[in-house]
Amino acid sequence: MADFNKILDAGDVDGGIINVVVEIPAGSSHKIEWNRELAVFELDRIDPQIFAKPCNYGFIPQTLDEDGDELDVLLLTEQPLPTGIFLKAKVIGVMKFVDDGEVDDKIVVVPADDRDTGNAYNSLADLPKQLINQLEYHFSHYKDLKKPGSTVVESWDDVAEAKEVIKKSIQRWKDL
Repeated sequence: MADFNKILDAGDVDGGIINVVVEIPAGSSHKIEWNRELAVFELDRIDPQIFAKPCNYGFIPQTLDEDGDELDVLLLTEQPLPTGIFLKAKVIGVMKFVDDGEVDDKIVVVPADDRDTGNAYNSLADLPKQLINQLEYHFSHYKDLKKPGSTVVESWDDVAEAKEVIKKSIQRWKDL
């Protein structure tokens, strides 16, 4: 398996097109994480089916969020994408998120070339409000059975803020 942090960088952050590696397909209750030290995907746990991921979930190579992991991505597609693929994705916003007291932001993206939607999604404002509500509900409650109240969606911010979060995460990676 390729070591994504060695063969890929974060992409063209200023241009809004980044590299994304898929960890968890939409609809899965498997918490699959990239193990940076071993350069493999690892099954961390199996969450209750009621908390299956409402979208594809992945990371941006050569980034480091404040929680110590690569910067997370919420990748919106009509169909699930398999673990282990990478794609070029268009940044459309950021979900500011805190998990057990640690900043754990999620960059919201769509495929850079999405002919199914005609590349209709360019910002969070282009998404159905119901989708934003579902994502917020999921991330506000997915740990409730283990540790209620430990996750908080603080806000949804625009593309410019998302790019700043990515740039800070790239710098943390370089400082590692």
